[in-house]
Amino acid sequence: MRVPLPAVPTALSFVDHVNRSDPDGLGALMTVDHRLEVFDEEPLVGRAANVVAWRGYFAAFPDYVIYPRRIASAGAVVAVQGRTTGSHLGLADVDELELSLIWLATVVDGAVSCWKLIEDCDANRRRFGLADG
Repeated sequence: MRVPLPAVPTALSFVDHVNRSDPDGLGALMTVDHRLEVFDEEPLVGRAANVVAWRGYFAAFPDYVIYPRRIASAGAVVAVQGRTTGSHLGLADVDELELSLIWLATVVDGAVSCWKLIEDCDANRRRFGLADG
């Protein structure tokens, strides 16, 4: 029986599997009812559907990488502020690295129940403990 990791290592492991283009590893870290919430888009619900979606994303964007910059946690929610390269935005890496966003991982019993992307702005940084100072 696997002992669940705490919230922060679980979220960082999720990022690591993204960076290795490993949809099966991501699936192993998802709850059955996992939700992917990307800004204002309709959520994608269910582990199976999310693994299929990640598999497609990695096939289309094999160089996609998340670069965490700051991490904060409050209970089950881990906030990761960072940047990306190789995404669907189609930007040169140097330009994409100028953009920043926040990922929120809600962790339940060592599995990610929700992976949510939100705007990196002062209000969200303060709300999730990522503000300077």
